[in-house]
Amino acid sequence: MTLQIGQTAPDFEAETTQGKIKFHDWIGNSYAILFSHPKDFTPVCSTELGYMAGLKGEFDKRNTKILGLSVDPVGDHERWAGDIKAITGNDLNYPLIGDKDLKVSKLYGMLPADSGESSQGRTAVDNQTVRNVFIIGPDKKVKLVLAYPMSTGRNFDEILRVLDSIQLTAKHQVATPVNWKAGQKVIIAPAVKDEDAKKKYPKGWEAPRPYIRYVDQPKD
Repeated sequence: MTLQIGQTAPDFEAETTQGKIKFHDWIGNSYAILFSHPKDFTPVCSTELGYMAGLKGEFDKRNTKILGLSVDPVGDHERWAGDIKAITGNDLNYPLIGDKDLKVSKLYGMLPADSGESSQGRTAVDNQTVRNVFIIGPDKKVKLVLAYPMSTGRNFDEILRVLDSIQLTAKHQVATPVNWKAGQKVIIAPAVKDEDAKKKYPKGWEAPRPYIRYVDQPKD
């Protein structure tokens, strides 16, 4: 079953390139990005893993941990890391799960339950649905689910933008409009009544319609 926004992210234990982890304990009080790959030594995934390594500092600023997954053993990941460095110039500076038994991929609905119990003999095409991005909050709830085809590289600058929105809206009872970027106007959440909004925003707001109330982005 595919995970949905608002559900608790399944907990699991797994071997990674940085040792064994228990997922919920590893997240702790942080946000987490879990993003998956169908197989090691694949071209698009190599570029993605390296780019994410280059963005790690940005995720650190947002109290967000990065966790990759690929349907191959950790030993293969360690060899692949050298290629990723050569291709992108970035070291693999976050853990990459070795999902050789397919358990995490099946647990997160990326592979069907009857996919077997081993990555051995499986091709990237066999695992082509293992191309998801999950954002998970400190409450261990799923905040975002995205799935991409193998041939399309993911836009991780967009993931950062969505993360900014998720963290802002969780804190300030606002929503973000189409194509919003950090620092731009936001929308007062519909659940906030006008009388309460007046206390929070004494300067008022722009309202092209009663149900859409624009204000400057709240300060942290």
